[in-house]
Amino acid sequence: MLADDLIELHAHPREVPSFSARYPGLTAEAGYAAALALHRHRVGLGWKPLGRKIGFTNRTIWPRYGVYEPMWGMIYDRTVLSASDDAATLPLDGLVQPRIEPEICFGLKAAPDPERPLDAIEWVAHAIEIVQCHHPEWKVSLADCAADNGLHGRLIVGTRIPVAGIPDLAERLPKCAVTLRRGEQLVDRGLGENVLGSPLVALSHLVGVLSRQPSAQPLAAGEIITTGTLTDAHAIRPGETWRTELTGLPLRGLTVHFR
Repeated sequence: MLADDLIELHAHPREVPSFSARYPGLTAEAGYAAALALHRHRVGLGWKPLGRKIGFTNRTIWPRYGVYEPMWGMIYDRTVLSASDDAATLPLDGLVQPRIEPEICFGLKAAPDPERPLDAIEWVAHAIEIVQCHHPEWKVSLADCAADNGLHGRLIVGTRIPVAGIPDLAERLPKCAVTLRRGEQLVDRGLGENVLGSPLVALSHLVGVLSRQPSAQPLAAGEIITTGTLTDAHAIRPGETWRTELTGLPLRGLTVHFR
């Protein structure tokens, strides 16, 4: 069964042929069912869920990967790291083909109303998600991503700023800009509007997706939601230091050293 294969794969991380190739006709619904089995297995081992990640919200990269709609996964106490003074060191052990994604994340104080998502947000932060892919050359389908917990690897969360201190946050989010550097080399640039028009739209989209999945728990107060990459995803290696810079929001960039 796919669920058993998935649990074994995460216990012994490596590249394997895609799930969709090994299970012809695999649907996103079946992928999420396998991901739920992985989630329950992890909770049984003592993992604590902290929230969700949304992936493939950046429409500019859809053609590159062949995935044309967002998907989601769980994040946990064992995958989330709070940056210290907006810097962190992260080991890449156990991550397969890791890539870096600069994102905007939210902390919820209530279950979001998709028509008024900002009302449910307590704080906003800049974050870096490290995604991974267990399939060769990052060749995936939506079903593969759904099964593999949204390709989530790690999440580094920067300084959390209360939304009450940013009265025009909704207007500023689509216009915020990020630069991504490896060492001193500029690698990519991105905008908040790349994420379905705004990270707030991405949050509302997730609420809708979860409402159509009977086995998925709705979002709740206390969850961390990271809304998807503002740039393309870029390969990272041990020994590298990457950093981001943000403009348009009162959020500092992050510096991450990988080992």
